Amino acid sequence: MTPTILIADDDKGICTVLAHAVKRRGWDSLITHHGDALMEWVRQGKGDVVITDVRMPVGESYKTGIDLLPDIHKMRPDLPVIVMSAQNTLMTAVSANQVGAYEFLPKPFDLNVLLEYVEKSLGHSGKATEAAVKELQEDKGIDQFIGTSPAMQDIYRTLARLVNNDLTVTIVGESGTGKELVARALHQLGKRKSAPFVAINMAAIPRELVESELFGYEKGAFTGALQRKSGKFEQAAGGTLFLDEIGDMPMDAQTKLLRVLQQGEYITVGGTRLIKTNVRIVCATHRDLIQLVKSGGFREDLYYRLNVVPIRIPSLRERREDIAPLAQYFLRKANDKGLSAKSLDAEAIQAMQAHDWPGNVRELENMMYRLSALYSQSSIAKESFLAEIRIGQKDDSPAAQATTLEKNVEAHLRQYFAAHSGDDLPPPGLYDRILPLVEKPLLEMTLRATGGNQIKAALILGINRNTLRKKIGELGIKVDEVTNVK
Repeated sequence: MTPTILIADDDKGICTVLAHAVKRRGWDSLITHHGDALMEWVRQGKGDVVITDVRMPVGESYKTGIDLLPDIHKMRPDLPVIVMSAQNTLMTAVSANQVGAYEFLPKPFDLNVLLEYVEKSLGHSGKATEAAVKELQEDKGIDQFIGTSPAMQDIYRTLARLVNNDLTVTIVGESGTGKELVARALHQLGKRKSAPFVAINMAAIPRELVESELFGYEKGAFTGALQRKSGKFEQAAGGTLFLDEIGDMPMDAQTKLLRVLQQGEYITVGGTRLIKTNVRIVCATHRDLIQLVKSGGFREDLYYRLNVVPIRIPSLRERREDIAPLAQYFLRKANDKGLSAKSLDAEAIQAMQAHDWPGNVRELENMMYRLSALYSQSSIAKESFLAEIRIGQKDDSPAAQATTLEKNVEAHLRQYFAAHSGDDLPPPGLYDRILPLVEKPLLEMTLRATGGNQIKAALILGINRNTLRKKIGELGIKVDEVTNVK
């Protein structure tokens, strides 16, 4: 029996194109420009696959084409529905997925891809559950995702398929691309949204504190542990634990994390009792984990445990068509924060689209705030943007490098304190834990430069030789190994 494809779209041109394409595949079609006619066909048992637009006239009981899907599935549980939309947002993709759409396609779409979906869907059950419909109705939406580029469409579709399961996800992308935003979307749109979302940045935690930060510690576990403190696994119970910059996790902590993932339980530092864990793990990194595995910097077995579903976030230069709407969004945010309302002239937008944005979306956001704050004109001109770009160009002078080191330390500490909020302050003894992290590489590099000559090293450092020898012992520096590094 020849399959019949039900096509519903208020764009008559699209309907005509789809009808001809369907006919060339040997299928029949029925076309309508209104949701009521589509529902009547479904009620009569007509059609083997539905292709529907989101925005088209629908009856009083519905708001959009997506709203038709729950009733379609009640009447015809095995009828696949393919949703198309020019509203290429994450929420549109998630909404279509949650009410049981077989596939979501952004407009403009690739006709061959659509026909392939139709072919695959024939005989496919597209049943939606009442729980999925209820979750959709309760969702508040994620408005931070801006972009209609093909790269972002891939992200939307991937997220839509992941929000209702607990698969472990690894998000890869350059710094500033929005990896944590993606992680939060997975949580907020998923079944764990009523439980905590807890984030920890591996790069911001001193190596010796990673274990206690993740798993917590008992009173008296170490000097300064005056009371029991819960770790991130305990704080995220029932929810999502986001491990940012997982590529910077120390090897010993990787081993402990692997054990938790394998066994589903952990022990606090200084504790003896096994604690069951129930969290969804989402991790992110800007580093190449495969290369880290090959170089011995990351455990291969942990990599495969974490990389169940990889998501690559595109850089801003890979989706230049999204720069203008992103910039305008950030200008509106700046205005909401009390800065003067600003717009962008056409030449400024072109200049922004030509810029490579090494800092990605974060750099663009900061730039929009800076332009809003520093320029009095209501319309931002190309010259203003280019002037700020020149100011921000890298300075390789020794003075700038010194400032960069200071800023890097400050940024590291800011991230560390940001991981603690409210009463969740770092354990006592922070000063004595942080200083060795600076002293050790300083002494090692100086000893290496002097070929292990401690008298010269002490002179360069501006300390006496006895102090240097004492520090070498306290910090566990092996002079022979340091001076023999090739």
